[in-house]
Amino acid sequence: MMKCEKCKIDITPDDSYDHSGKTLCEDCYLDVVAIPKTCDPWAVYSAKKTMSQEVRLTAEQQKIFDLIKARGPSTLEQICTDLGISEEEFRSNFATLRHMELAKGCKLEGRVCFTLFDDEG
Repeated sequence: MMKCEKCKIDITPDDSYDHSGKTLCEDCYLDVVAIPKTCDPWAVYSAKKTMSQEVRLTAEQQKIFDLIKARGPSTLEQICTDLGISEEEFRSNFATLRHMELAKGCKLEGRVCFTLFDDEG
């Protein structure tokens, strides 16, 4: 028996995956290799084509969108701290907001910030 180096659950050698020198369970391996990319033209095209008049977001995506809308451009650290989420959770949920052209990244005063898609930032 071995342990996943990310989530620490017990796994058998047959159920383990090697990634960047780490032994991972299947769930953690998929989390690492299947991270949504914010800069994905095909995802943007697909999101725009399949998006209905009523935008439906997950609860986490809605919280991120609402925070950015209320505060304006915010750093990753500010958003994660205020919402109590990990960087991984933020990036996964933000990718969808970017694909739907609801939010985007920008540079302000040399810092990467996240803002609404229609903002000038």
